[in-house]
Amino acid sequence: MKAEKKFLVKEVYDHLGKSDYVYLADFSRVTVAAISTLRKNLCEDGAECHVVKNSILRLALKENGCEDLADECFEGHTATITGGMNPSGVAKTLFKFSKDNEERMGVKGGALSKRPLATSEIKALSELPSLEVLRAQVLALFNAPAQQLVRVLNAVPQGVVNVLQAKAKEI
Repeated sequence: MKAEKKFLVKEVYDHLGKSDYVYLADFSRVTVAAISTLRKNLCEDGAECHVVKNSILRLALKENGCEDLADECFEGHTATITGGMNPSGVAKTLFKFSKDNEERMGVKGGALSKRPLATSEIKALSELPSLEVLRAQVLALFNAPAQQLVRVLNAVPQGVVNVLQAKAKEI
């Protein structure tokens, strides 16, 4: 392998190592202005979008342990989306961008924790609630038993107070 190619593979490998996931997208019908908007939106999630030659990407993914991606992922122009701590939020941004731009950008596939993902799985990931919402739901689950216990313990004294108030009104 030539030195330039080794350098490019190492650069892409380092880029892929920034996160647990990589999404591959077809950007061939997207304008430069739209890609700039996408990059800005992804930056808000802490993610990056890079255009990579398919042969270089394939080699870098193989070195990274993700060589099981489908061959359809490497057809046409390919953009890689990685980075950030919220894979579902980034997937949501990708599918929203695709919808807003009349389906010009298609998600080809990807990998999460070195496990290949089909487009349908990435779509399902994009439909999950955000990380903050999930954290709030888990905290609510933890708090629910304690709140119910407080209500039960509070019910007995409240009942006594209600009986005493009713007696006081009779007198």
